[in-house]
This record gives sequence, structure tokens and C-alpha cells, in this order.
Amino acid sequence: MLVVAGAIGLLALIVGSLLGPKKGSRTKLMPYESGNDPSGTARERFPVHFYIVAMLFIVFDIETAFFYPLAVAFKQFGAFAFWEALVFVILVLIGYFYVLKRGVLDWR
Repeated sequence: MLVVAGAIGLLALIVGSLLGPKKGSRTKLMPYESGNDPSGTARERFPVHFYIVAMLFIVFDIETAFFYPLAVAFKQFGAFAFWEALVFVILVLIGYFYVLKRGVLDWR
């Protein structure tokens, strides 16, 4: 299966190089930015703030993914599930208050 997957990938690269465009104009080689002309360079630095907010979003997504199966099988686990969920929520809240204290969610 690994050989077949590698062959398909190699075949896709070869076919793409044979059938792909040969000459690129200035317009075709320009980075696409929603139809607007690019402004600035591609080497611009972004504030770390955006990445931290993205990581927070992932943490809360994981929290949702944790609670859904717990809610479905809550009656089977009983009090153990409640205490486990409570510990998890407390840990997430500690992280949330830490983020608030550090000012990550301040958009100034």
C-alpha cells in the first residue's frame, strides 16, 4: 500500500509537470490576495497575538470534543464523569484566567 501511495504521488507530480503551464506572466506569478494587488512584502512580521488567539480557539475546540462523548455516556459513568469534567473545567478556567491576566485578549 505504501508503494502504491508513493507511485500515485510521483505520478501526480510527473503529470502536473508535463501538463502544467510552461510560461508564467507577471500576473500569473503574482500572489493571489482576493483579487487585490499585494501590498508590502511577504516577509512582514505578524504579531504573536494572532497565533495565541488561534491556539486558544483550538483549546476550546478540544474542550468541546471532550465534553460531547462525556455527555452522551454520562449515565454510564455516574459521579466519576462529573468529577472528571469538573477537574477539566477547573484546569481550563485556570488557563483562561492566566490568558486574561497576561492580556492576550486585549485588542489594543
